[in-house]
Amino acid sequence: MLYRAYLRVVDRLPLPSLRVQKILAFIVILTQGGIAVTGAIVRVTASGLGCPTWPQCFPGSFTPVGVSEVPVLHQAVEFGNRLLTFVVVLAAAAIVLAVTRARRRRGVIAFAWLMPLGTVVQAILGGITVLTGLLWWTVAIHFVASMAMVWLATLLYFKVGQSDEDTMVTKTVPEPLRLLTGLSGIVLAGVLIAGTMVTGAGPHAGDKSIDEPVPRFEVEVVTLVHLHSQLLICYLALLVGLGFALYAVKAPELVKSRLKVLLALVVAQALVGVVQYLTDVPAVLVAIHVAGAGACTAATAAVWAACRVRESAREPIEA
Repeated sequence: MLYRAYLRVVDRLPLPSLRVQKILAFIVILTQGGIAVTGAIVRVTASGLGCPTWPQCFPGSFTPVGVSEVPVLHQAVEFGNRLLTFVVVLAAAAIVLAVTRARRRRGVIAFAWLMPLGTVVQAILGGITVLTGLLWWTVAIHFVASMAMVWLATLLYFKVGQSDEDTMVTKTVPEPLRLLTGLSGIVLAGVLIAGTMVTGAGPHAGDKSIDEPVPRFEVEVVTLVHLHSQLLICYLALLVGLGFALYAVKAPELVKSRLKVLLALVVAQALVGVVQYLTDVPAVLVAIHVAGAGACTAATAAVWAACRVRESAREPIEA
């Protein structure tokens, strides 16, 4: 009953074209990745507790208040990051309404609904991070969840671009290579998790309170950097091997071109990481590195998506 009422309301909206749907889906990718970048800015500016409570900013107020204990800059940065959540929600709601109004196939609508649902989960994780005083592992979970949302949003983008009239799913590469692509995604997850461990032991705790210092990950940061870099090398090696295999089996240009983009992003991301390590992790490079992580995640998802396409099951009509 409620769903029918929802559809009647949605049917009053203008019918979005496929181009509009794709633009909205792309904005969803940007917002899901963008909020991870602003979260990094919160961390490197030590503004993690600029709003010390959640969901309110201060007890009794959802907005910053003038208190001497918390610098105005920290309040502004953290509150700004929270405000961006509303942009993420609006983008997620827009794509849901668009694909529902267009009466897209069930798989597209289901993926679209993951966007607002995932955003709610992210907001809760953000609240837990604040309420626990920025414990490093809560921050890590929050970041990894953001990257998972980037992955799902990227798959949604390509699903939106496919025709609903095409009902046959076809593999564009042999199954072993598709599995290898999936394995690269798993290794990427390991790289991201190791990266959060480096951050948890590194210099940017998210808050510089002397009275209540943020608990850190008590492992030698150099050891964690080596773990992170070794996993990255494994990830890059898998991608290079996948590239040779794709050319050997004469895979479609779509898959190979997406892999080329991914390789370029991974190499650039590695270079940023090296510069970070050699320059004592400057704040601006942290934000760039987080943006790069989102880009690599989206690009890996794009290669995975290219391993299968939807085609028409109908035989072509001969003249």
